[in-house]
Amino acid sequence: MNGKSLVTYASKYGATREIAEKIGSVLHQAGLQADITPVKEVRELSGYQAVILGSSVYVGKWQKEAVEFIQKTESTLAQLPVWLFSSGPTGDGDPAELLEGWRLPEELHPVVERIRPRDIAVFGGYINQDKVNLIEKMAVKNIVKKPFGDFRDWDRIISWAATVAEALKDK
Repeated sequence: MNGKSLVTYASKYGATREIAEKIGSVLHQAGLQADITPVKEVRELSGYQAVILGSSVYVGKWQKEAVEFIQKTESTLAQLPVWLFSSGPTGDGDPAELLEGWRLPEELHPVVERIRPRDIAVFGGYINQDKVNLIEKMAVKNIVKKPFGDFRDWDRIISWAATVAEALKDK
């Protein structure tokens, strides 16, 4: 595929942005063109031949701007190769297992089924205790009962991005 890909994301504190930047870097290293842009800055999808969309997850929900983006651009996304990723669970172990098989918020299932993404990945997240506010800190400790810290598996992220790059090259 010779066209440009869009790597777009919704990140509350920057950890998901860093994942999107790493995915974009892997695509660039594979000789592919990719724009890495926050979802709230994406104005149109014309000119892109593929979209990789990710969002941080808080209390089982994607960021509002990512949900609005996928709903607003559904018909265009359904015509493109699309990959989705969620960033969020903290703790040791496989992120999908930590979420008991959860890959996307329930509210997105109907639209995602119509888009038919090539893959949906769940990556470990990063909760920086110094960045979250007091209410979020209490929610993490008492409601979701997840540990603070950086649980992003960069080797797994790079490997996933490399499979995306290979699929794009095979187009």
